[in-house]
Amino acid sequence: MKRRLTNKGFGINLRIGTQIVGKWQENRYTIIRKLGSGMVGSVYLCDSNGKRVALKISRQPLSMTKEVNVLQSLNKAQDKTLGPYLLDVDDWEVNQNQAYSFYVMEYINGVNFTTFMRGNGSEWIGVIFTQLLDQLHHLHKLGWVFGDLKVENLMVEQHSKKVRFVDVGGTTKLGRSIKEFTEFYDRGYWGLGTRRAEPSYDLFALVMVLLTLYYPNHFQKRGDSIKRIDEKINGIKDLDIYRFPLKKAIRGKYSSTAQMKQEWVYSIMKKQKGTKEKGNKWVEPMLILVLANLFYFGSVLLF
Repeated sequence: MKRRLTNKGFGINLRIGTQIVGKWQENRYTIIRKLGSGMVGSVYLCDSNGKRVALKISRQPLSMTKEVNVLQSLNKAQDKTLGPYLLDVDDWEVNQNQAYSFYVMEYINGVNFTTFMRGNGSEWIGVIFTQLLDQLHHLHKLGWVFGDLKVENLMVEQHSKKVRFVDVGGTTKLGRSIKEFTEFYDRGYWGLGTRRAEPSYDLFALVMVLLTLYYPNHFQKRGDSIKRIDEKINGIKDLDIYRFPLKKAIRGKYSSTAQMKQEWVYSIMKKQKGTKEKGNKWVEPMLILVLANLFYFGSVLLF
């Protein structure tokens, strides 16, 4: 048998065509290509009886068990696609001395979050970030904080234009300590709060996600963090109408995501009103649909 698996750092490298067979369920998955690697393991696009799925494989069974528990919890949320749908959990025995844990998720056919936002223009900020606030609100209601919220962990579905979380490795129970984070998005790094898992932690990171779209190389911590981030927000004309909720989130002034969502949507409505008063009859139809769904049909966003 040819050796098809190598270990480098945290990732696990598998060759295209490698077949993974579950020890317990005996389901078979054929590697198509690598989707990414993280602190826990690697994710691959696989073929499963003609269907494309995403498979995460790791040498850290305890971390994998935690992620599986998160996905199972998220999958219980009715009408909410908070995370990828969990399909299978198993182990793979490479040989007598080498075994790995893996789980299989739905493959989200979408585009990178940053690519989508840059390709569709600033008018989509209101739509997409309203969605994100809605998703985080329901995640928090289930008792979880996303934790490692960053552009790399977000994707936009190709056809529905719905934003999705694609990596739940940092997801943490409310009240516990955040263990997996990325410095730029972490309020603890900026000295603007603790790493306690609470809604305000995710909301701080959400602001930094938005700033990353305009500062892709990020910006360094220097001097007064509040002043530093405020300057960056003020320097982006596209964010003028959102400055109030963005600055409140940076300061940890929201105790719930619902509060920020309310003020975020209010900012959008003020912009709509101002546009009409100036005599501009054209209004972004997607935004109207989002607002209608928020206020009249509940919090499920349909596209």
